[in-house]
Parts: sequence; C-alpha cells; structure tokens
Amino acid sequence: MAIAADREAKIWKVDEMTFSIAGFCRRTREFGCAVATSSMAVGGRVAFVAPGAGVVLSQARSDPRLGILGLKRLETGGSARETLADMIASTPQSAWRQLGVVDLEGGIAEFTGAQCASAKGASVGRGVLAIGNGLANDAVVGAMLKGFEAAPDKPLTDRLLIALEYGLDAGGEADPLRSAAIKVGRPNVPFPPIDLRVDDSEMPITDLRRLWTLWAPMVDGYVERCLDPASAPLAAEIERRVTR
Repeated sequence: MAIAADREAKIWKVDEMTFSIAGFCRRTREFGCAVATSSMAVGGRVAFVAPGAGVVLSQARSDPRLGILGLKRLETGGSARETLADMIASTPQSAWRQLGVVDLEGGIAEFTGAQCASAKGASVGRGVLAIGNGLANDAVVGAMLKGFEAAPDKPLTDRLLIALEYGLDAGGEADPLRSAAIKVGRPNVPFPPIDLRVDDSEMPITDLRRLWTLWAPMVDGYVERCLDPASAPLAAEIERRVTR
C-alpha cells in the first residue's frame, strides 16, 4: 500500500502533463502521431487521425471534442492553420489547452495556452510537430524532433516511437509515465491500421514499442481482411507471422 500511495503522489505532483509527436511522411504518404503521459488512457483523449485528412492533438487539460472538431475541419478541406483557428475559436477555455495539427500537405499549426503547466512548448520540422507540457525541462520537445529526424528511411511508426524515446531520454515529464499510444494512417486505407495503446504501465513507451513489434508483421493481413475479405488470409495465418 505504501508503494501504491507513493506512486499516486508522484503521478499527480504536476497537473496534466503530456508529450507528443505528429508527423507526415512525404515518401510513403503515411501520417500519424504518438503520445505519452503520466495519467491513464491517453490514447482515447489526445490522439486523432483521419484517413484523407490528417492529424490532430488535443492535450494538456485535454478535450476530445476539439480533436473531433479538428478532424472534421480537415476533412472539409481546411488547412492546418485554419483548423487550429477553428479549434481555438470553439472553446472559451483555450488557455488550458495545448493543440497541434498536421495536414496532408505537411502543413503544421500549434497552440499552447497560457495556463498549461511548465515546462511547455513546441518544436517544428518539415512535416513534423512535437509539443509538450508539464515537462521535466525545455529540451524535451527538441529532443523528440531530433529523434524523428534521425531515421528518415524508417517507417513512420518507428520514427514516431523513436521520437518518444528521445523525449523520454531527455527527461520526459516531471512525473513518471503511465500511458502511451500511437496511431498511424495510410493512403487508400479507410481507417488508421496502426492504433496501439498502453493504458496503465510503469514503462508505457517500452510496452508500446513491444506492441508495435508484434503488430508490424500483421498489419497488412488485417487490412486485407477488411478490404478484400474473400481472398484475405486466415487470422491464424496472420498471427503465425509473429515470433513471440
């Protein structure tokens, strides 16, 4: 009980801490995001990806309604900047929000409200955005960007995970991490085929990496079962591709 109480105290030392990365790969046309935080179930609250539209992050005192609104705006042709402006205008509590948008042209927009916990900020590269709040130091967002850009030939999912790992190595959040998630969309696939979540863990980024290692050889098979069920492989055949 003492250990659990100590862990709880550490988790809530700082209010609403999150670091995340969103990116677009011009080589493969994939797009997606990865996120980690010291609270539970971050994947259901922060990360939003829509086929043919782009990526939206809604974090700090996260409001999933803003993520949904952002995707709808992107789907109707809004740019990243236009989408962000609509998200901010839709809420009188924008000072508590940290928001990010990446569109399918590689356009980027971000916003960090004045009430978000420090250290906080954003770092922008070509087709990539790193944001965070309640961080251990000001170097974390830059480290995430460096990690993403360190492996340009790797699949986007790996680059997003590397970015989280770089961010963690740079200090991560002020409190211990508890959950992490990754979501990636692909061209001509009508849903994000990569949507993995670790909801409660002592090492969520490590566990997320393990889940991706398992899921990577299965993705194409399960996409085929959705798009062409008559000729798709059996689930048992897909699962045998994994070495556990």
